[in-house]
Amino acid sequence: MSSSANEAAARASAVSEMGQTIPTDAEVGHPEGVRWGMVVDLDRCTGCQACVVACQAENNIALNEEQRVLERRAKTWIRIERYWEGEFPNAKARFIPVLCQHCGNAPCETVCPVWATYHNNEGLNVQVYNRCIGTRFCANGCPYSVRYFNFWNPEWPEPMNNQLNPDVTVRTKGIIEKCTFCVQRINRVQVTAKTEGREIGSSEIQPACAQSCPTSALIFADINNPDSYPAQLAEAEAGRSYTLLEHFGTDPGVIYLKKVDPHAEIHEDDHAPAEAHA
Repeated sequence: MSSSANEAAARASAVSEMGQTIPTDAEVGHPEGVRWGMVVDLDRCTGCQACVVACQAENNIALNEEQRVLERRAKTWIRIERYWEGEFPNAKARFIPVLCQHCGNAPCETVCPVWATYHNNEGLNVQVYNRCIGTRFCANGCPYSVRYFNFWNPEWPEPMNNQLNPDVTVRTKGIIEKCTFCVQRINRVQVTAKTEGREIGSSEIQPACAQSCPTSALIFADINNPDSYPAQLAEAEAGRSYTLLEHFGTDPGVIYLKKVDPHAEIHEDDHAPAEAHA
């Protein structure tokens, strides 16, 4: 049987056996509905990686031992990219946190043959671990390189195995994992608010990365709510806001605010005149 035939058979099986849990296009939330997202203010990011450590602990991410790093098999649901601007001796280090962008038009979702990843009605790019068959098509389709394949079963030496989060599934060998915006925290707050008969507070839901950031560079909320702080911040700082690889048309749910450097030196002679490219 050809590869395309296998994919078609797997998708047909998923629809027949799990059709009740696979959302249709009509069930996916409208643009004006809730969309969980994040604003990342690069002017506040110091590259301390507190968010990386918090994410590792909250989401039961396997330890990145030296051997895994050498094999290029390390996993970090959020990573800090470091780059340099300027020339020595005036070079300056810049930092940018990169995580799953929870795209509104995610290329990873359309390539999965068993719908192990899909878009839910709150704007999250959801990963269903027990559906994943490990094709890695989604990782190949993601332009942000934020999906990670489990080549081994994770292990934690004692007593670190006692700190695992019971609210988060431990992913086994052979499946893909990625940032979930700490969906377990979102669900917990929603259940609590419903039980208490009240609305969810504007900043009540905080993923581990945002909660741990010492400079509040990561701000999480419903970005479709014009009254939320991230939405107001993105609008107020419209001159600084952008999304990663926006020319791909993926509609990311993570908005970045550019670094502001009042001491940056601009040299007109560093750039060729426009007519030189004509």
